[in-house]
Amino acid sequence: MKTDVLIIGSGPAGLMLGHLLRMADINAVVIERQTREHVEGRIRAGVLEDTTTNILQRLNIDGRMRSEGLPHSGVNIVAGERLIRIDIEKLTGRRVTVYGQTEITRDLIGAAAERGLEILWETDSLELHDVLSTAPYATFSESGAARRIDARFIVGCDGFHGPSRQCVPADCGRSYELVYPFGWLGILADVPPCNEEVIYANHERGFALASMRSLSRSRYYIQVPIDENIDNWPDDRLWDELEIRLGATIAAGISRGPALEKSIAPIRSFVFEPMRYGSLFLAGDSAHIVPPTGAKGLNLAAADVSYLSDALVDWFEGGSVVGLDGYSDRALARVWKSERFSWQLTRLLHQFPGNSAFERRMQLAELEYIASSEAAQKSIAENYVGLPL
Repeated sequence: MKTDVLIIGSGPAGLMLGHLLRMADINAVVIERQTREHVEGRIRAGVLEDTTTNILQRLNIDGRMRSEGLPHSGVNIVAGERLIRIDIEKLTGRRVTVYGQTEITRDLIGAAAERGLEILWETDSLELHDVLSTAPYATFSESGAARRIDARFIVGCDGFHGPSRQCVPADCGRSYELVYPFGWLGILADVPPCNEEVIYANHERGFALASMRSLSRSRYYIQVPIDENIDNWPDDRLWDELEIRLGATIAAGISRGPALEKSIAPIRSFVFEPMRYGSLFLAGDSAHIVPPTGAKGLNLAAADVSYLSDALVDWFEGGSVVGLDGYSDRALARVWKSERFSWQLTRLLHQFPGNSAFERRMQLAELEYIASSEAAQKSIAENYVGLPL
């Protein structure tokens, strides 16, 4: 089997890239280790910058997002008894859209067949070969049968644990990583949101977040130790803790309900450089992870895809190598700025083991400054809505 571009991974990054290439009449095949049902059922975040929504609009796969997505003009921080609202639309002229990553994935998969984007599900034993050449290929098994796909380029959109990045020799790349000493315990429930906008909370007991997937489905998180046992958190205890950390005013608007999904996610910052090795390119979580505090993960992946799709189209249509040669540096420049914002917000809002009383007072002083300074709020707003491509 042959194709122009082989894409590893059927998350939003891989699917958006495949659709953009097909829109330019470039052949692309996506291969995925999991089943379609598993991929469509994965619970992920959903605060979208216009970088991401613009791609869906270009692809004309934005119908459900336009009808069901929730435009947000602001973001909120609870500090003690104070609710600090940052008016991102007033400060930047832009908004974000809340629309679940799960729904984006379903929309992209649903449109794939009619647009000629082939997705191979339940593949196994993937190996990439000759990625430094102009004729790389992949071998894998599908339904127990050995398969091979030849391509001109391979793009790894297979996440932090995927095999693509492992193809880069240790002396040809470098990883930067910070693993945080806590995780996020999250609950998804079919209850109306407690507020019309996302709320972050800095509390002496730990961070909390109130967000939503729709007007009838809410997503909440609290900070817990990295080695916490989820069995220690029955639903009622988690709801009680959320009400404490979010404060009485916000708690009054919380509607409780049984968990549709409950899990603890580890938190890390990670960047791999470079994002290219010969004919292999990395995009999304295969190259970088950000703490979810800044809502940057999916949006960074979309930015990678925007850069890389343009570069691949330029190569296939006119033979230009400028975009491909500049892809890694261009993408990483944006990645590091988003890493800085997510790291900074994580440091501000979480309680770190071993932090001194002085460090706690510095957090409170920073929050007081944000509450009283339009300049500080504008800095947060500019990063929250997404830096320019």
